[in-house]
Amino acid sequence: MENHAVRLTVSDFIALTNQTLEYAYPSIEVEGEVAAFKVNQGKFVFFDLKDAGGSVGCFMMVYQLRLPIEDGMKVIVAATPKLTNWGKFSLTVRAIRPSGEGSIKKSFEILKAKLDAEGLFAPERKRPLPSVPRYVGVVTSTQAAGYADFVKILNDRWGGLKLDVAHVQVQGESAPDQMIRAINYFNQLEVLPEVLVIIRGGGSADDLAAFNDEPLVRAIAASRIPTLVGVGHEVDESLADLAADVRAATPSNAAQILVPDRQEIIRSVRYKVSALLPRLLQAIETGRQTLRSRLDTALGAIARQTAQTDERLFRLRQVLAQLDPNVVLKRGYALLRGKQVVGEVLEIETFKAIMKAKVEKYDAKQ
Repeated sequence: MENHAVRLTVSDFIALTNQTLEYAYPSIEVEGEVAAFKVNQGKFVFFDLKDAGGSVGCFMMVYQLRLPIEDGMKVIVAATPKLTNWGKFSLTVRAIRPSGEGSIKKSFEILKAKLDAEGLFAPERKRPLPSVPRYVGVVTSTQAAGYADFVKILNDRWGGLKLDVAHVQVQGESAPDQMIRAINYFNQLEVLPEVLVIIRGGGSADDLAAFNDEPLVRAIAASRIPTLVGVGHEVDESLADLAADVRAATPSNAAQILVPDRQEIIRSVRYKVSALLPRLLQAIETGRQTLRSRLDTALGAIARQTAQTDERLFRLRQVLAQLDPNVVLKRGYALLRGKQVVGEVLEIETFKAIMKAKVEKYDAKQ
């Protein structure tokens, strides 16, 4: 039986190979060490991905590079295998992320230093949260345990808040872009939430890598709405945490920061009232004593003034008594009424009698 070979043009062969690769491997993840990393024309990224047994070329657009990559870093690329028009096999990369604790930490520190130098983490740009917000936007996965804990603690501590929740993926390749779209959605509302909360429960460093995505960190820093970010456990630190106005250690801690504890406020008020009552009673008693002292002083002053007035009245009465004609008559004097003319009849009043007498003679005193 004769075996007939398929004859193809070079272009057809490349197209057929790519079609086969696309059918067999529409999307793959490849892990390896970065080598020969470079950026051409500010648009195109080229590097090799290698391990002890081989090496493969990689290509991606610079806008797809969401975090710093350097030679020697271990990474995982999400890519499509492809044969180029020049006959070179390569991986067309859609996304790349560090792999392994060392590479993840190195990429984190490089981006952290870059954004810190730009002032994205500066304390002076942090905004305070309202003491008791009424309208809160939440960016999270509603299927995660962290979200359930967040809502439960909110209701236990305060309740009555309006929550507008944007359900997004919080890990994986598409997570950063979904969270960015949610942040932009809330920032474009006609009535803005008072706080924008971004939360995710614990996980491995790889699980939390989405929160070290540069565009996401910049979106959090640029939010018009004050941001509260609670990602992972207490020991976890993400760049999203650092860019937020307020950082929470966990989603549960985010709920504790967001609203006060109603029962704790009630206990505090009761304690303050119980502590204030003795001081209030003491203040009332002190006021009563002060008022009594002032009243006694005023009454004493009135009594002294009354006594002085009585004394003056007594003296005036004595003076008036001395001027009483009857008193004068008692001393032997008499009152004479009538004209002092010879032949005129005069009326003479003594203390005990009234008499009439006729003027016989009248001589004027010299």
